[in-house]
Amino acid sequence: MVGFYGVCVIDAILEHSPADYVRRPTVPAESPTLGLGHLQFEALITTARTSSNVNDYALIALLGLLRLRIFEACGSNIADLGEEHGHRVLRVRGKGGKVVLVPLPPAVARAIDRAVDERTGGPILRNTHGRRMDRHAATRRFKHLAQVAGIRMPRMHPHMLRHTFVTTMLDAGVSLRDVQIAARHADPRTTMRYDRARKNLDRHPNYILAAYMASGT
Repeated sequence: MVGFYGVCVIDAILEHSPADYVRRPTVPAESPTLGLGHLQFEALITTARTSSNVNDYALIALLGLLRLRIFEACGSNIADLGEEHGHRVLRVRGKGGKVVLVPLPPAVARAIDRAVDERTGGPILRNTHGRRMDRHAATRRFKHLAQVAGIRMPRMHPHMLRHTFVTTMLDAGVSLRDVQIAARHADPRTTMRYDRARKNLDRHPNYILAAYMASGT
């Protein structure tokens, strides 16, 4: 809304933005969301893969391996599956109705195929009644799988898997820009809020300076 009013001022539709005098909440520099550790995520994936409910593996794969938001995963349909330049893809409707093509890694494709089975239409994820799985049912399934996997963390919720992807990639040294593109963050500052590397002493700028001085350059 702030951006909208700003455009109105630029186009001379409004003389001043009504948002100029609105006190906006402070956004913390780092995301308060906790992500799963590598072993925890591996346990969750294994639990979902061996579950008798075929939707469990597809759900965790879409959220954790394809880094979809919960509403994107639940809103995905069989008709959204396709091929593009030799790659299996999923057409995802994201924030603001923006549609993007997301390539499917083999593990995700297998999970989806298992959930879809012989169906030719309808939602990819279904609840126990055979209807589209909504975000509430998806959250319950996620919490159940986490409990079975032995994961004990406060405030378990599906967004933790998206957070896990971003923090894992950043900690592995993947560039901020590449992670931003993969996570489909419109603003790089959103991605930066997940960056825990600033607290990692192994990557402190002091070591970079010391290495530079030691090289004699």
